[in-house]
Amino acid sequence: MLTSELRNNVLVVHVGEKRVDASKAPLFKDEMTKCIESGQNQLVLDLSGVDFVDSSGLGAIVSCLKRLGPRGNLAIAGAKGAVSRLFTLTRMDKVFTLHDSVDAAVAQLSA
Repeated sequence: MLTSELRNNVLVVHVGEKRVDASKAPLFKDEMTKCIESGQNQLVLDLSGVDFVDSSGLGAIVSCLKRLGPRGNLAIAGAKGAVSRLFTLTRMDKVFTLHDSVDAAVAQLSA
């Protein structure tokens, strides 16, 4: 479901699914937790390939941010269409920093 790469000491996590919904959220959360517990605390979540996130998926993303706590950052990159609107409607765009591209998110977190 997730693939990752390290760029400028920022872990970029690419979501390889079109949907992050109730059926995928537990696996997503488990895989993200492993990334965080491996010591990564600057993360970019690349949602450019995701077309749909439901409340379970959003909850899993929020729980990852909570797990990072004050010691880290989780930026969102590439959210578009319904996914971008979800972040706006739920006011999560005030909680997460949203970037148009992975490069922009990495640049902000590695600055």
